[in-house]
Amino acid sequence: MTAVPESPESAPSGLSPLSPEPGQDAVLPDRAAVQRRTVNVLMAAQIFIGVGMGAVISSGSLLVERLTGSQAASGFATTLVTLGAAALSVPLAALSRSRGRRAGLGTGALIAAAGSLVVLVAAPLGWVPLAFLGLLLVGAGTAANLQSRFAATDLAEAGGRARALSLVVWSVTVGAVLGPNLTGPGAALARAPGLPEEAGAFVFSGVAYLLGWALIHTWLRPDPMLLAARLNPGETTERGARFLTRMSGALRHVAASPSALTGLIALVLGHAVMVSVMTMTPVHLAHHGASLSVVGFTISLHIAGMYAFSPLVGRAADRFGRVPVILAGQVVYVAATLLAGTAGDRRWAVTAGLFLLGVGWSCATVAASTLLSESVDAGHRAEVQGASDMLMGLVGAAGGALSGAFVAVSGYGGLNAAAAVLVLPVSACALYFGLRKR
Repeated sequence: MTAVPESPESAPSGLSPLSPEPGQDAVLPDRAAVQRRTVNVLMAAQIFIGVGMGAVISSGSLLVERLTGSQAASGFATTLVTLGAAALSVPLAALSRSRGRRAGLGTGALIAAAGSLVVLVAAPLGWVPLAFLGLLLVGAGTAANLQSRFAATDLAEAGGRARALSLVVWSVTVGAVLGPNLTGPGAALARAPGLPEEAGAFVFSGVAYLLGWALIHTWLRPDPMLLAARLNPGETTERGARFLTRMSGALRHVAASPSALTGLIALVLGHAVMVSVMTMTPVHLAHHGASLSVVGFTISLHIAGMYAFSPLVGRAADRFGRVPVILAGQVVYVAATLLAGTAGDRRWAVTAGLFLLGVGWSCATVAASTLLSESVDAGHRAEVQGASDMLMGLVGAAGGALSGAFVAVSGYGGLNAAAAVLVLPVSACALYFGLRKR
């Protein structure tokens, strides 16, 4: 182990990426050991964050429909959560760059817990604007979830990045599958204080986000981003205060790199496909007589598809390449939208389609995230990661906002058909990059 002296010219006041964390000396710990610890802590925290996310996904649209009395407005629940994730992804990434992953991820979990509390206050009062504000804040949990996958690659060796990223994505499975199934217990819990039944799940989400924050704040030490900067001091040459300026330059760098651009397009449009269809599925099922428990079970299987197979997806991306796995995800998306879009009132077909939709998202997200992260230099990586999550959120929010109106006009089948069209530009970019690389 070696000691790295702190450079007074490059160290801002407070904690800088080049300085040791409070209470630490300048002796660098073993990189591989810290990487293993980081992945384990992130996996544990993601279980709780997954519970919070899953509970909100299954109940949010139903709660908004109840508060507003409008099916078209029900899609705004996922839209607001996704928009909140987009709005907060860049500030949280900036906070991670200047203060470390523990600060960025932990703050996201705390904001999400506060958002759950706001929804619980607004629901019995029928205050729709306040409920919408709470859903926006809950989006911070999604932002923290997305940035956790990048945190797993901060100290990873090149040949194991996809695997490390996929393990953190996979760990969400337990919590995210459990979360939607708390809809039934949440309804029973909500009756005692007189809350709407659909609001009960937000009690579980708030507690889960707090537990996720506690794990990150207590155990994510040493901070992987700060340690990576100390191990590679030449890659961190500008202060975190210039994050937004650097992000603009990083996006220009992405636009000039075919591999980075392919990863970004696959991430953003693939997320739009998933969010737009997933948003209206609970409403579609409820209008065909499905109970809250059935809705929760369907969303659980969808989330299992998103996360459960991610270690296999990561291994495939490391072995066969990022682009083939991205293309495989597009094929699965087409199968998913075809099955769900033609299901009608057949609940098994909707459930199977949603499961495949999650598998397609896993293929696209794991492979594209790895491709994007490794295609940009380390000095711009945090900015590119924050920008990609912001764009994912914005496009997903647009898809969620339009999905309710689209179902009202052309039905659930029409929504699936429109979502499938987004596969075309992703496939074209991936094929072009793959052929050019060969």
